[in-house]
Amino acid sequence: MAKYLVIVESPAKVKTIKKFLGKNYEVAASNGHVRDLPKSQLGFNPENDFEPKYITIRGKGDILANLRKEVKKAEKIYLATDPDREGEAISWHLYHALKLEDKKVYRITFNEITQSAVKASLKHPREIDMNLVNAQQARRMLDRMVGYRISPVLWSKVKRGLSAGRVQSVALRLISDRENEINEFIPSEYWTIDAALQVDGEKKPLYAKLDGKGGQKLELKNREQVEQIKQELEKADFSVHEVKKGERIKKAPYPFTTSTLQQEASKRLNFSTQKTMRLAQQLYEGVDIKGQGTVGIITYLRTDSVRVAEEADAAARAYISEKYGEQYAADAPKETNVKGKIQDAHEAIRPTDISRMPVYIKESLSRDQFRLYQLIWNRFVASRMNPARYETTSVRIAAGDYQLHVAASKLAFEGFLSVYTADDEEKEENNLLLGSIDEHTGLSLKEIDAKQHFTQPLPHFTEASLVKTLEEHGIGRPSTYAPTITTLLARRYVTKEQKNLYMTELGEAVNSIMVEAFQTIVDEHFTANMESLLDMVEEGKVQWKTIISNFYPDLEEAVAEAEKKLEKVEIADEVTDVICEECGRNMVIKYGPHGKFLACPGFPECRNTKPYLEKIGVACPMCGKDIVLRKTKKGRRYYGCENNPDCDFMSWAKPVAKKCPDCGGYMVEKGSKLVCADARCGYVEAKTKEN
Repeated sequence: MAKYLVIVESPAKVKTIKKFLGKNYEVAASNGHVRDLPKSQLGFNPENDFEPKYITIRGKGDILANLRKEVKKAEKIYLATDPDREGEAISWHLYHALKLEDKKVYRITFNEITQSAVKASLKHPREIDMNLVNAQQARRMLDRMVGYRISPVLWSKVKRGLSAGRVQSVALRLISDRENEINEFIPSEYWTIDAALQVDGEKKPLYAKLDGKGGQKLELKNREQVEQIKQELEKADFSVHEVKKGERIKKAPYPFTTSTLQQEASKRLNFSTQKTMRLAQQLYEGVDIKGQGTVGIITYLRTDSVRVAEEADAAARAYISEKYGEQYAADAPKETNVKGKIQDAHEAIRPTDISRMPVYIKESLSRDQFRLYQLIWNRFVASRMNPARYETTSVRIAAGDYQLHVAASKLAFEGFLSVYTADDEEKEENNLLLGSIDEHTGLSLKEIDAKQHFTQPLPHFTEASLVKTLEEHGIGRPSTYAPTITTLLARRYVTKEQKNLYMTELGEAVNSIMVEAFQTIVDEHFTANMESLLDMVEEGKVQWKTIISNFYPDLEEAVAEAEKKLEKVEIADEVTDVICEECGRNMVIKYGPHGKFLACPGFPECRNTKPYLEKIGVACPMCGKDIVLRKTKKGRRYYGCENNPDCDFMSWAKPVAKKCPDCGGYMVEKGSKLVCADARCGYVEAKTKEN
């Protein structure tokens, strides 16, 4: 009979860990949390020192019953849940749910599911860390407060089924603010001039950029200015003014954290954050490797640390020296000087065994598992390698009063690039030419190429760039990024098209209420400060109930104020002049998952619905019919002709009735300005009541 019981979170780990420990150990899974705050109520009493009320999660009764049977048979119980706040809290809940007060109970953690790591953890057991537990309790109760007190406000204002969340609402505001910036952005014209120069003795031309005049930087803003400069350059003599040779290095990247893994997997593999975390969980918990059995092949996936264990670091350097040569292995461990707090008990995400090359285990992994593992393996190996070195050449060219510039770099030593190529590696066309140029080289003008450009707004958020922004602002933690984005998409507050995230009409309605009524909740600085306070709870510097008791009264006051404002708002359905074809009633405007739609007020007797095409009072510039507000299949708003598909006019910006006085084209709204839709025209005027 097994003497010792090891309780883990996931059933997937049971088989892997059981294999490592032998017949004296029984391994069982809790399937995540076993207790939580009740769904039907707030779950704590402000009058009773905010003491939380925990109940057994529905469906977990049988699991707890089986665990109690195993507990009775065991001499010692090891709680081996994940090595983070959430895992610590699950161990604490198991301790109370299984009534382990009179048992020999030990808390163990391991950063990787390998035989050596699991056995080492058994030699160094500890007690449950209540600071970690309390940090998780505080987060759970803060999230519960925000969700349960604000969501009913959204139900009464917009529609039932909506939700607000502490991190989710800030993320929604970031997306909304970015979209407003893009919509209000007015492009500015600028030009560039490139000169194709004939180098004495060479067949290929050298391309140089004009960048100054009389030692001052030159800004090219219009065609007239450019034509004047072209005429002067065509008459000028070109000569090499200065040649500088140097060296630059490109440092190896850090190994992956949760955030950087999600970003790179999105950019390189086109994985959503949710998919990345699901696959990483599988690689961490264990996969069946041919000839090795089931084993975890990466370390723990929820971390914001770039630290690497000494043993793993030494093994990686030894592998690099043998495989690539000693000159490729970095001499000393990489500095881990990163901003903000890091969970230093964790390591970066890395392979559990550096010799387990992706190509060796490809047959044992699914296609997506292999691609993610290969990305993690390559990044970790690269992080232990020396920087790449480039030889640089910079040439300054004089043409009368004008200065031109051309620069190029040549890879002198690959370093980490032999394993992990950076996305921004530029290809230089002038490498060979620049190597033979000095101050005496003769130059002559072949051709001048002037190009018109327009400034571009910031890009729409992608999942990767949103995760990066959340991390930079200190909003949320590694475990929250993927579920936050998943919730925004599932609630249809945000839609995703070709990686880009766009606000839906529903999302705009929810965000406007949150900004108006709950300014503090959606303030990024407040949310980031709250994360810092939770970190201080984890460190034992702040009492967790102090945070709760300070936050709750302010939230209650904001909710009460919002409810007062809502009393003045007419929430009745808006009646339209559209007649229901089935029963003759006037149809009304309702909110659905994708925004507004027309519905018959006779529901449930009459269930007729149809799309709501809101006219904006502007004639289509192509056919003269009305322009209406439409939505893409995924809910993104745009303006199109009501005569679609016969007329294919569309605009992301809202058209106005006034014509452009310069070119006669149609104009659109951009914040407080009216702008010609043709960027080449560039006409802009202030928006007034008259126009």
